[in-house]
Amino acid sequence: SEAALVVNNNAAAVILALSSLATGREVIVSRGELVEIGGSFRIPDVMCQSGARLVEAGCTNRTHIRDYLEAITDATSLLLKVHTSNFAIVGFTAETTLEELSALGHERGIPVMLDAGSGCLVDLAPYGIKGEPTIRRNLEAGADVVTFSGDKLLGGPQAGIIVGKKELIEPMKKHPLLRALRMDKLSLASLEATLRLYRDERQAMAEIPTLRMLTMSPKELSDRAGRLMRYLRGQLPENVTLERHPGESSAGGGSFPLLQLPTTLVGISIAGATPSRIEATLRHTVTPVVGRVHRDRFLIDVRTVPEKDFPALLASLLESANILTEK
Repeated sequence: SEAALVVNNNAAAVILALSSLATGREVIVSRGELVEIGGSFRIPDVMCQSGARLVEAGCTNRTHIRDYLEAITDATSLLLKVHTSNFAIVGFTAETTLEELSALGHERGIPVMLDAGSGCLVDLAPYGIKGEPTIRRNLEAGADVVTFSGDKLLGGPQAGIIVGKKELIEPMKKHPLLRALRMDKLSLASLEATLRLYRDERQAMAEIPTLRMLTMSPKELSDRAGRLMRYLRGQLPENVTLERHPGESSAGGGSFPLLQLPTTLVGISIAGATPSRIEATLRHTVTPVVGRVHRDRFLIDVRTVPEKDFPALLASLLESANILTEK
């Protein structure tokens, strides 16, 4: 990457990039990548707000490189690819790769931009998590501009990061919108501290909670569940029972929509209380606990309960047991 710019979230990064590179001109994007990221925040609406004109290519489930080629006109200013990080289309599908799109863009002299969504700086494939190219890999594939989040997979504060060619990012730094979209100093300091950890990949994997949770092995999770149950059993009242169950973790946060990671779950029962009542009560304790109800059991995923949180979980369980017993 030749240049970088940071704003307050990835939506802001996309709006700033489009406003700078494509106001009043056409941006081509696959119909299968017109995503909504939540809160009714949709790529077509972002384009409209930026002043760019949306040109759709291909179909929802199949978009070929020829579809982009046929959509190019003299008014085309940008080829946009959007990483579908919060949903998946399966079955009869075809997707144009970033390499193919970049080759077309460079051949026609049209910049190629990738909205990578949840930015991944470390290759997670060795940990069994596949299908999420790193930002470095996206740049090597030929993208001229890449936008991504500073939270989610990166594991830092909410931020939008723009990297790519200097000639394209420098105008963004002078755009009037930048002042309205810039990060506050505390968030910027937090992002810097997070990025410093990435200078040593092993340190990043160990110290960034998101990465640590995603890459824990089944044995580590089983061992943690055992330690948690031993810790709780000696201090909980007799009307609270614990059980160990195999289960799966979902990544969440707009990342890896199909990924299911094997984990160990701790089931918690309180005499006279349904799983739904246990769940609702724990959400309103002094330290709220967010679990899940599955197959008529209230479950805690130990992947998200580091040992430093054992005392807080115990306190919340004791509080809930008292409340539910009184009722």
